[in-house]
Amino acid sequence: MDKDMNYGSDYKYIPATSIGSGMTIQVLPDLFCHTVQIVNIILAGDPNTKDFILVDAGMPHSANEIISVVEEYYGANSHPKAIILTHGHFDHVGAIIELVKHWEIPVYAHELELPYLTGQKSYPEPDPTVEGGLIAKMSPLFPNEPINLDNHVEKLPADGTIPYLPDFCWIHTPGHSPGHISLFRESDNTLIVGDAFVTVKQDSLYKVITQKQEINGPPRYFTTDWEAAKESVIKLASLSPSVAITGHGLPMSGELLTKSLEKLVHDFDQIAVPDFGKYVDKNLH
Repeated sequence: MDKDMNYGSDYKYIPATSIGSGMTIQVLPDLFCHTVQIVNIILAGDPNTKDFILVDAGMPHSANEIISVVEEYYGANSHPKAIILTHGHFDHVGAIIELVKHWEIPVYAHELELPYLTGQKSYPEPDPTVEGGLIAKMSPLFPNEPINLDNHVEKLPADGTIPYLPDFCWIHTPGHSPGHISLFRESDNTLIVGDAFVTVKQDSLYKVITQKQEINGPPRYFTTDWEAAKESVIKLASLSPSVAITGHGLPMSGELLTKSLEKLVHDFDQIAVPDFGKYVDKNLH
């Protein structure tokens, strides 16, 4: 591993999984969603041209699995042109150093995420007091120290374009993290959400394991700005997405997505925001 790249000292394997772990869904001809334990990675690009990118980088110690999935769908020895990060939480960058070294490709993220990706700043500690389930209670075990990608990570272009993915644009959707982004393709209203909202109740171990599909706000234990999180959901709902691939849970589409997003916007304070927790502004309720 390059000596100029390193994970935080709290980096470790997290023993959490779901029935969807290891499953790949072809959502559209050029979009694949693969579940690594409890989180999704997305491959975006036409398998025939092998011109594609990877969105997010899975759980710790999952590099071999991600490389195998890439080669299964895009061919032996193929690799993405770049890795685009929706944000830098541990379950979205868990294999990134190994992947960058193996593929020798750049990483792009919002400039407000760069301090967490260049060893400068730790994320706020997860909040296990949010009401929910065992995943929330387990959250103090989750790594929150910064990783250091050094000069292997660059800020996304300010004009909203995404390198090597010309049909999509990125949208700043903060709340879950300061530089969280979602990706949107206007031609078919396809949305790659990250954790701005998810389709599983992520703080409940039972629902994570069973992957019971229900729309929710961002994972509660890591979300520090609920006002911004609400505005981000409103922004994404206004795009009227036809399909949404979220960081956690199964892809959602059609009328179910439309009605679920409408409900989430209307009842965000009740559905998404915890009744208590150290990052909860009581004025939201």
